[in-house]
Order: sequence, then C-alpha cells, then structure tokens
Amino acid sequence: MNRQTRNIVFAVSGILVLTGAVLYPGKWMAVPYLFAAGAAGVTVCYLTVPSPPSDFRTRRLNRWNSLAGLALIAASVFMFRQRMEWVAFLLISALIQIYTSFVSSDKP
Repeated sequence: MNRQTRNIVFAVSGILVLTGAVLYPGKWMAVPYLFAAGAAGVTVCYLTVPSPPSDFRTRRLNRWNSLAGLALIAASVFMFRQRMEWVAFLLISALIQIYTSFVSSDKP
C-alpha cells in the first residue's frame, strides 16, 4: 500500500472509529459495524507501514502502533458483545497512539 492510499484509509478509518465511539450510547445497530470497520482500517494501516531494518526505534514504535490497532479490534469485539470493556481498550489504544506520536522522530 503506498503512502497516499494509507493516509486516506487511515483518515477515513479514524472518522469511522470516532463516529462509532460517539454514537454508541444511542444503541443504533450499525454503530459496532462502523467502529469495527474503522478499527480494521487503522490496524491495516499500522501493519503495512514500512520501517527501515536498521532503525530500531522506528521498528519499536511501529510495533507499539500495531498493538494499539489490536486494542481497537479488541474494543470492537467487546462493543459487539455490548460490554463496556470496549471503553478501556479504546483508552489503551489512544494512550499508545499519543505516546508514539510524541516520541516519533518524524517531527518537522
């Protein structure tokens, strides 16, 4: 997946995750599907990011981001089962993503 496609998929997936999380209290039937589609998109984007083999720090941060994506998928599973643990997994994913965004060396 090239960089532009990955950015578009990541943006749309992020909007789906946010929409699913915000609309969950309304108990609409489509909300878990929106959230799950967004979580799958975010996870695919994180898993397809290339990292240089010599840069240990970037590989470590990519693994953390992959873990954040897997936490989003776990959150969607709990959302389908109508259990409130999905909020904890969403929080874990958000904290990991915030950490990696601040530690990342891609700053301008």
